[in-house]
Amino acid sequence: MKVITLSAALILICITAYSQNLVGYKAEDIVKYMKENRKEMNYNDVVNNKFSYLKYSDNLDKQTILFFLGPDAVCRSERIICDVSLKSAKVKEYNSQYKPIGQNKWVDRRGDKTYTIEIMDEKWSFVVSIVSEK
Repeated sequence: MKVITLSAALILICITAYSQNLVGYKAEDIVKYMKENRKEMNYNDVVNNKFSYLKYSDNLDKQTILFFLGPDAVCRSERIICDVSLKSAKVKEYNSQYKPIGQNKWVDRRGDKTYTIEIMDEKWSFVVSIVSEK
């Protein structure tokens, strides 16, 4: 029982301690950030002829992060797919870091840039989309 409780606590710490909006970052900066700050996430080498993206997932298959890149290798949007059991922690985290603008929707302002963060529920998971507003 102690092992399960400790594992659950560690998972929540990993999820909530390092959420970061990386839209606008160059691919090399994302790789560096993930190595330094998200050690629980593993890089997945993927080949896709339609999209250029970086993919990371955790060992427990609870979370996957996709960084969609433009032709200039700059992140244009971020998508995080999480197990539904992590939603309340994610909402709490976003409420503390960003300004809520609706149910499951937040805004992040950095300098003159504005980003929308939105959670969309699926049957067994939820998806967080982070995009730059035009």
